[in-house]
Amino acid sequence: MIDLKFDSQGLLTAVVQDANTKQVLMLAMMNAEAVERTQETRQAHFWSRSRKCLWLKGETSGNRMDVQDIRIDCDGDAILLLVEPRGPACHTGETSCFYTEME
Repeated sequence: MIDLKFDSQGLLTAVVQDANTKQVLMLAMMNAEAVERTQETRQAHFWSRSRKCLWLKGETSGNRMDVQDIRIDCDGDAILLLVEPRGPACHTGETSCFYTEME
């Protein structure tokens, strides 16, 4: 298994993808505790850089993400969560955070 390589702030990039449709839902950051909690609970946990705390996706909105699989990229510095979302991923109510086209 590849060791995870966290950056100087103790974080790594997490890409979240719908396990069924393969649509990319969101991008977030994870620290070691978020990775551990996600593995243990099979619910997506992330590190909030703005609030400087761990958060469970859907904790307040109810839009949780059931983690089906976890994959690590070849360099070990990014993680992919394949999830079954229980509601929209984006705080705006959109299915994915990637709904805006670049002009």
